[in-house]
Amino acid sequence: MGLVVEPGKTRIGWIGAGVMGKSMCGHLLARGFAVTVHSRTKAKAEPLLAQGAKWGNSPKDVAAATDVVFSIVGFPRDVREITLGPEGTLAGSRPGTVLVDMTTSDPSLAREIAEQAQGVGVQSIDAPVSGGDIGAREARLSIMIGGDGATVESLKPCWEAMGKTIVHQGGPGAGQHAKLTNQILVAAGMVGVCEALLYAYRAGLDLERVLQSVTPGAAGSWTLSNLAPRIIRNQFEPGFFVEHFIKDMGLALAESKRMGLSMPGLALAEQLYVALAAQGHGRDGTHALMIALAGLSGIDWRGRET
Repeated sequence: MGLVVEPGKTRIGWIGAGVMGKSMCGHLLARGFAVTVHSRTKAKAEPLLAQGAKWGNSPKDVAAATDVVFSIVGFPRDVREITLGPEGTLAGSRPGTVLVDMTTSDPSLAREIAEQAQGVGVQSIDAPVSGGDIGAREARLSIMIGGDGATVESLKPCWEAMGKTIVHQGGPGAGQHAKLTNQILVAAGMVGVCEALLYAYRAGLDLERVLQSVTPGAAGSWTLSNLAPRIIRNQFEPGFFVEHFIKDMGLALAESKRMGLSMPGLALAEQLYVALAAQGHGRDGTHALMIALAGLSGIDWRGRET
């Protein structure tokens, strides 16, 4: 008999309590799952502990106390450390444990983890997400999944607690490839939104009125609906960090090079974001790209008259 996941029976581990992870884990707690949590900074996990989660002193300890361990951290190096390191989840896993990494990471690392896990009777799933802080809070993320089909299906109660669009993309690493496809789309879309708003601003239009006209039509997108209003109001708090997006674009460019693909649009977007980070905005939201693009035309976006 395969894994059966049920609230009240299945013990969940959670690694990472950042902008998105905190909300995602909170939804599992709200569904009645018993959760043991660990984060690099314990203070970030306090809201989860207040909801009833237990604290694990290390990823290894979390895995030893649970049946399914979810993780969502920053960079591939973090994924490697918390999964394959001496105090990582694999070191604490028993045969039958399932490890689910929801970080946007390297497809080849996802395959490496899956191979090592399989060697000790553990299943590894890569399941990066899209939807940002809003999607995480409202439990309507898009979850892109790679790994064993039966295991993926057994985790349905967990997926449904966190997301609305749940698609099994294929074997190990396929979820990561799907997420990098998503990030290529986001990169191009963000440049377009920022340049369009700059054009409208320089033309003397009321930006809120412009959005009323263009959002419902063919130009409409999640970025236009959710982030353009924040750009107009100079609200650049992170739903997703610039520095993490640069990481994602770098992964996509590296995979593209390996596959013999030329990606000039993505390469341009990455360089614009690198410039934004160099200006001190690495911990702002990705829509802060407007600050760098406006600066190229001599516009102080945050100091403009509105």
